[in-house]
Amino acid sequence: MKMDGADLFKTIFPGFFEKEYIRSIPAGAAFEEQILDLREFSPEALQVSCPGHVTFGLYQGDMAPVHEAVGSVVKGWLPNFTAGKEIYCAFDGEKIVSFCLLDDFGTYQGLRIGAPGCVGTIPAYRKRGIGLKMVQNATAILKERGYDLSYIHYTAVGHWYARLGYRTILKWNAQGIME
Repeated sequence: MKMDGADLFKTIFPGFFEKEYIRSIPAGAAFEEQILDLREFSPEALQVSCPGHVTFGLYQGDMAPVHEAVGSVVKGWLPNFTAGKEIYCAFDGEKIVSFCLLDDFGTYQGLRIGAPGCVGTIPAYRKRGIGLKMVQNATAILKERGYDLSYIHYTAVGHWYARLGYRTILKWNAQGIME
């Protein structure tokens, strides 16, 4: 699928580079926007291993455990994790060890766009495949719900998402889209 990544980005995030927190990103820092065509995505095609005792599911309950997990990864994300948001998690028993939001980014050229957003794994559980398996599961949920594309926004770890088939459609820094 060939599409204009810059046009897609500007459609979903109008005025993005006018935000003060984006303009204040340090020089030299660059980020990626990525998509995965869910019409061609097969969750079973890639075997992602993680500890067998880890379970996955949509979070329901008090927000304090979510905030504890999110705060241990990126405190600045806390305002995004509010009651009513759809949060997909990995659990070790009752403990949240990895998390992401399931977002709806609307439509672009008639295609429905969903996204696993604010993806994080608490430090003690990293490098075990838990986060990657969680994103694989979250992406499968988006496909099941009829989304056409899954979108990864504002990442510095595009190579990590590429393991699931996400591809970079553009790179940007505080000055704007990079050619």
